[in-house]
Amino acid sequence: MKKTALYVAGAAILAGVVWIVGFRGREASPKYRTAVVDRGNVSQTVTATGTLSAVTTVKVGSVVSGIVAALHADFNTKVKKGDALAELDPTPFVAKVDQSKAALQKSEVDQRNAEIGLRRQKALWDQQLAAKADLDQAQANYDSSVASVAQSKAALDQAETDLKNSKIVAPIDGVVVDREYDVGQSVAASFQAPMIFQIAQDLTKMQVSADVSESDIGMCKVGQPVRFTVDAYPDRVFRGTISQIRLFATVNQNVVTYPVIIGVPNEDLALMPTMTANVSIQVATVPDAVRVPNAALRWRPETDAGSAPAPAAAEVRPAMGGGSKGPAGAAAQFGRTAGGAKARKPGQTVYRVAAGGAGQPQPVEIRSGITDGRFTQVVSGELKPGDTIVVGLVTSKADASTLPGGSRGPGGPGGGGRRF
Repeated sequence: MKKTALYVAGAAILAGVVWIVGFRGREASPKYRTAVVDRGNVSQTVTATGTLSAVTTVKVGSVVSGIVAALHADFNTKVKKGDALAELDPTPFVAKVDQSKAALQKSEVDQRNAEIGLRRQKALWDQQLAAKADLDQAQANYDSSVASVAQSKAALDQAETDLKNSKIVAPIDGVVVDREYDVGQSVAASFQAPMIFQIAQDLTKMQVSADVSESDIGMCKVGQPVRFTVDAYPDRVFRGTISQIRLFATVNQNVVTYPVIIGVPNEDLALMPTMTANVSIQVATVPDAVRVPNAALRWRPETDAGSAPAPAAAEVRPAMGGGSKGPAGAAAQFGRTAGGAKARKPGQTVYRVAAGGAGQPQPVEIRSGITDGRFTQVVSGELKPGDTIVVGLVTSKADASTLPGGSRGPGGPGGGGRRF
């Protein structure tokens, strides 16, 4: 009986030791978060912010000074070319016209009188009854009167023009988007014409002026597709194309940006002038590319913790345009030196695990291409679709349940749920 008890106790102790050793061994072994290499589209984008405006906006001002007597247009008024927008008080302009007409009549009377005097002096000169000086004086008086008539006519034309300009009309068809003056206010046109109205020609065709940094402007080309959102419609994505890249740069706190003009259709008039647009310019696309999550390029085993980490895919961006198509096109345009020769991009390392999670992750050298912020294109290397790679360590229950690419839990969509 005692021997049986001893055997049972010894077996229990041995089982406990085996269980403790096995448990500690399992706890000591790292648990990895993994993802599966797959194929898909990778689009590289350039982000910026910009302001919406009408393609053509005209500021309507006044070239004469006066008091606003009447307004015929207001905010959001649709106008046609030649329609009256406002009128200044015409009283001083009418008085000036009348004064100029009277001055012209007086000049014409003086001219006729000078002409009579000139004819008289010529007749006396022909009869040798007048001095040459008197004839010359009569000729000078006549020429002066002719000049006075011309001057009076010009003054009358100016007065009539000012009277005409006191009525402000629309120079184009469009919509009034701004009005600066009310009835009774004085308009002072001294060194420049003050703006009274602002007219947008056609709000069904708008444009975004986006400020693109100098590091990204080389990848932007005319005709590239653009997507953007505005705060007024956070769930709606608007589309347009680059119509112009302007050379006039803006420097703000040593940051250089270039204006990129994006044409935008606005048939439903949802977009309004001066809205802020969050722009995403698609500068390169590789369809059906072998791709890896960006987290896989950043992860390193603990044994490599002292070494310098490789640059993340999201931080390494090739200088290439949007005209490349396919992996070959992306690789052909990948990086160039100052002299124009191709500069080979340094390789990057990901860690692949064997099927079933057996053994330690093995490093695999790859050459990456473009990135969309989540995935990076694999240009060359030994990786192939279906390989399992490490994207991080499982450090908590949250890490164990939430995996890259939207996979949740072991065996989630995309094959990223395997853990060992």
